[in-house]
Amino acid sequence: MAGAGVTPADHAARRTFRALLEARWDAGLFVSVGLDPDWERLPEHLRAAAGPAPDDAAKAAAVGRFCAAIVDATADLACAFKPNAAFFERFGAPGVAALGSLMRHVRAAAPAVPVIYDAKRGDIGSTNAGYVEDSFDRLGADAITVHPYLGAESLAPFLARADRGTIVLVRTSNPGGGEFQDLRVGGEPLYRAVARRVAENWNGNDNCAVVVGATYPAELAAVRAVVGDMPILIPGVGAQGGDVRLTVVAGRDARGRGMVINSSRGIIYASGGEDFAAAARAETLRLTREIQSHNR
Repeated sequence: MAGAGVTPADHAARRTFRALLEARWDAGLFVSVGLDPDWERLPEHLRAAAGPAPDDAAKAAAVGRFCAAIVDATADLACAFKPNAAFFERFGAPGVAALGSLMRHVRAAAPAVPVIYDAKRGDIGSTNAGYVEDSFDRLGADAITVHPYLGAESLAPFLARADRGTIVLVRTSNPGGGEFQDLRVGGEPLYRAVARRVAENWNGNDNCAVVVGATYPAELAAVRAVVGDMPILIPGVGAQGGDVRLTVVAGRDARGRGMVINSSRGIIYASGGEDFAAAARAETLRLTREIQSHNR
């Protein structure tokens, strides 16, 4: 649901997160390439090049090269890139530096592709002000994933950034997500109550989105009915087994848009050989075409 007075032209003029998404959707692109680089699953030639007993700096550098090659191979196909903070932070300061380098690389190689920083932040307002500076101003992310548990007051520093996206966890793709998300609140499941609050109360700058897993298509359809044309980040296709056809039918908005369908392991580990980047491109293209075939 659009914020009051915010038009598509406003977004385009300010190069907002929503404007970047709309341009990718215009091109029929819906695949978010998740950058979750597990050192143990990197192609053997990259791990070998890091040396026989690589330290964190060597591992972080290899991870950065791996992700940059995938960005280069998929830049014209990606609806978004979604680096996950944990896969870089595990290497300490060298990992944080590698993430910064990767973000700069994306800006240079794929300036039209929005970057979703999958950091799942969410704390009191003063702490979130620091996260805003780190994610948006230092790293240059176009959007960030956040927890809703502390409420709108705590998320105000994110929500106030009208040019950047605040993507709120609603119904996650993990098997245990329903422990709290399915609890009844005011006659409806908590995940739907959160989605309703985001759409009706938090989206004044038209910069919100929500997360719903492809592994729960019925819940995805229920959230779509609540949030209207708001973007939905949809993890869970590929390695997690989400059905693409059901995801598209449940997740698309009234215009056949609104979907940011993420695949991480299914794309970046499409090959364990030296052709890993070409294989990632081929899988991204295959998934794009499959989504398009169900979105007619």
